[in-house]
Amino acid sequence: MRYQRRVGWRKWVNGLNVAVVVIVLFVLLPIYWLIASSFKTPVNVGAQPPQYFPNPISFANYHSAFVHYGFGRYFLNSVIVTVVSTMLVLAIGSLAGYALGRLPMRGKSPLLVTLLIISVFPEIAVVSPLYLLMHQIGWLGSYQALIVPYIAFNLPFAIWIMRNYFLGIPKEMEETSRIDGASPVRTFWSVILPQALPGIFTAGVFTFTACWTEFLMALTLDNSNSYRTIPVGIALFGSPNVVPYGTIFAASVVAVVPIGVLVFVFRRFVVSGLTSGAVKG
Repeated sequence: MRYQRRVGWRKWVNGLNVAVVVIVLFVLLPIYWLIASSFKTPVNVGAQPPQYFPNPISFANYHSAFVHYGFGRYFLNSVIVTVVSTMLVLAIGSLAGYALGRLPMRGKSPLLVTLLIISVFPEIAVVSPLYLLMHQIGWLGSYQALIVPYIAFNLPFAIWIMRNYFLGIPKEMEETSRIDGASPVRTFWSVILPQALPGIFTAGVFTFTACWTEFLMALTLDNSNSYRTIPVGIALFGSPNVVPYGTIFAASVVAVVPIGVLVFVFRRFVVSGLTSGAVKG
């Protein structure tokens, strides 16, 4: 009986391992093909039969992206919009999350429900009103035309993440700080905020990724080439008759690098923040 159980357990574990390998390959193969194709010559990108390894290795696609299509400008625009939006979301969200998680407040539950509804509200429903608003105040084709909407759309989710993390910090830490004579602002800045860094980093990574990859608003509100971000810039590569796939692959690789580095560096904080948000309410 025990032997049969062991055999059944081993089969289940082996099947699980096979499933994990299949899922990993399913995720990694497109990424490998993207990177490999970016280093192929323009002729070899669409060669038949396909080349599984770039031979020869060429940087022509990267040169074309930065020199011929001005990808460097799009990259800089994305950095400015994303970094400013993320910093403001974290600054406002940490204060709001602390207030909703630690301070007595009337109407807290309806406010949290409202924030949750806003966080899942579809962008396409507000693009037209936003376009008219930005046109009236003269913000079309500017950084603030994207920064303000990005803050509005990403702030509710960031508040939820940080609020849940603030709930898990022991109240005794605040009480001890107040007994020592620290003001509420000093207590928040020196005692509470350092303890909430995993939640803040988690909100920051999600906000950064959302702003970095957003397409619809960037296409609608920033139609000037001087303010276009990466998703819109890559979508407009080429002409109606020519699609430079190799150049698109190269630009896409460069666009993915900041997100990959960010997630890799702060992966422990992200896992900790998500775990905390999942078990606290």
